[in-house]
Amino acid sequence: QVQLVESGGGSVQSGGSLRLSCAASGSNLILNPMGWYRQAPGKQRELVATITSGGITTYADSVKGRFTISRDSAENTISLQMDAMKPEDTAVFYCYAKAVKDFFGPYDLWGQGTQVTVSS
Repeated sequence: QVQLVESGGGSVQSGGSLRLSCAASGSNLILNPMGWYRQAPGKQRELVATITSGGITTYADSVKGRFTISRDSAENTISLQMDAMKPEDTAVFYCYAKAVKDFFGPYDLWGQGTQVTVSS
């Protein structure tokens, strides 16, 4: 069974930093792209950042220059370094991947989510 497991959420004051990590379990996996989405209370889930197996990145305008996504393709893990955080970054962050397993797919794969809270 394929799973994405997030870690690293928590609480931080405005201007602070947090680092999220996501690891995929399972064999014979192709995960491309991988990324992070977030959902704030009362709002729709939105894209934060994605990264391809070749290292091409995309970011939401609201996080450009503050967040950095990185990837270890050999290990199917990604991280999100979040700096200069703002109260509006408060949300549940979800790891995401477009997955192919054993030549089946692609299909969307989601982690369970991790809470990030930024206080002013």
